[in-house]
Amino acid sequence: MKNSLLAALVLCLFACPKPGSDLDPKIIADGHYLSGQAAYLKGDFEEAHKQYAEVRKLNPTDPRLNVAEGEVFLSEVKVDDAIASFEAAVKVDPKRGTTWSRLGYLYSLKRERTKAHDALEKALAANPRDYNALESLAELQLEEGKPKEALDNLTKAADYAPDTTKADLVLRLAGELEKQGRGDEVLTLLEASANKGLKSAVVFGEMGDRMVKAGRLEDAAKAYQSAAKIDTKDPAYFEMAGEVLAKLGKPAEAEAAFKSSLAVQDRGVVHVALARLCQAKKDDACLTAEIDKALDKSTGEEVRETLDLAELLYSVNRKKDALELYRSVSEEGDQKGNIELHLRTARLAKELNDEVNLKAACTRALASGQAGLKCP
Repeated sequence: MKNSLLAALVLCLFACPKPGSDLDPKIIADGHYLSGQAAYLKGDFEEAHKQYAEVRKLNPTDPRLNVAEGEVFLSEVKVDDAIASFEAAVKVDPKRGTTWSRLGYLYSLKRERTKAHDALEKALAANPRDYNALESLAELQLEEGKPKEALDNLTKAADYAPDTTKADLVLRLAGELEKQGRGDEVLTLLEASANKGLKSAVVFGEMGDRMVKAGRLEDAAKAYQSAAKIDTKDPAYFEMAGEVLAKLGKPAEAEAAFKSSLAVQDRGVVHVALARLCQAKKDDACLTAEIDKALDKSTGEEVRETLDLAELLYSVNRKKDALELYRSVSEEGDQKGNIELHLRTARLAKELNDEVNLKAACTRALASGQAGLKCP
């Protein structure tokens, strides 16, 4: 819509000259400016520069021009060019806080901290709710070993940010709280953000994870379900809700959640979860059907899925099939240090009198060099 309006304005400016007179150069320059804005919004930075160059020829004192060019350079990560443009802009309009905010961020990238602090102070003097300036200042303070001041400014930034960027700042703040040994405050932060209306699947997902750790399973299930409603393309949130509901002894609700996950993406790991529900209610036909679906849909690319399926197969006395899955994962290079997996594979191989797999799994386990390690 915004691009369409810009295009309509450009057409009008270029196609509707004043009757009986030549078009004012400043009006033509406005047309080029709007074309530059439209190109910038589309990500066509080369065209944006061309249009702004035309503006400079026709109306070199246009107060918007340096800022507009600076934004393009910033998007292109041309830091020095962006700084030059924004420095020129503040000479024209030294009271524009956003320009100082941009300069503060750019100076901090160049490690020019004195300049960065000065620019950010001016930005916040002009607009104390400038969340970009607050975030940039917080980053500087973290580098300078001032965590308390940084966390205060990150908190303000998260409070003032629009919904489009609020979630990222909330999670950034959560990460810093964790680093500063204040992890017990993170769940409170996430809940407060959600209560203020923040709609972010990632935030609700993180909140669910922390509620599980805190033993708040009912709340965790609700958090995961909220995440699933926001991000309708991620099957994991319904799956996690199902796992929690199963732990709560709510099999019907767990089954509904798992089936919602399958509706997003049919995955073997979810069929394993459904199979366990079938096991719990001693429904052999259901169990067999879900195991077959799990085997059909499992790709072998996800370790968790493969190991969950192996455990399930073992539990229904399909031990040879389980061993084959354990072996396949145990042999993967990125599992080299997973001693417990190698030992689990070895124990099952011994149980099945499979000397070849027993020896291979023990070799992988003992290769760790862990003192006192004994293989079955």
